[in-house]
Amino acid sequence: MDLIHSSLAEFTESLASKAPVPGGGGASALVAAVGIALGDMVGEFTVGKKRYADVEEEIRGLMEKAQALRVRFLDCIGKDAASFEPLSRAYAVPKDAPERESVMEECLKAAASVPFEVLNLCGEALDMLKVFAEKGSAIIISDAACGAAFCRSAMEGAAVNVRVNTKAMRDRDCAEAMNRQTEELLARYVPMAEEIYENVMGRIG
Repeated sequence: MDLIHSSLAEFTESLASKAPVPGGGGASALVAAVGIALGDMVGEFTVGKKRYADVEEEIRGLMEKAQALRVRFLDCIGKDAASFEPLSRAYAVPKDAPERESVMEECLKAAASVPFEVLNLCGEALDMLKVFAEKGSAIIISDAACGAAFCRSAMEGAAVNVRVNTKAMRDRDCAEAMNRQTEELLARYVPMAEEIYENVMGRIG
């Protein structure tokens, strides 16, 4: 088994175990990284081709942004684990302990912050994938559709991980602000992901 397969096997084995991390937030970040990587691949098959010379500069710019975004998604896997572990320990604090409420609140906000970041980054990824699908090489636009489907799933996965933490927050102003922004992002980008996918299906069908 090579290094990549070994790493993926270890990650998914941990994901399937009783260990508190990784969980849905980290898995969503990984799926999003795969999604934007597929967009970047479309760019690789587009640049340097005479047929796409008029969009090459734009595609190269998108590829650079996509590569940076992929790294940010991968960073979120570790960040999500680091933010959730304290919350898993906080649940073990006795309910009558005077510090429990403040500890739980701090941990809930931290645990919601990384999937909220992933959610926002998925929006950026879908904006890029829309262009890759519209202007990228026609021979590989199916991968842009795959990328859009993955980023949509990652966004919805991140959203539910935000909501499970905001539900328990005592700071309802903070919780409702995050919930509202989450719903706004879903309302904007889920239809966009569907449109990208359906447009590509129509072109290749």
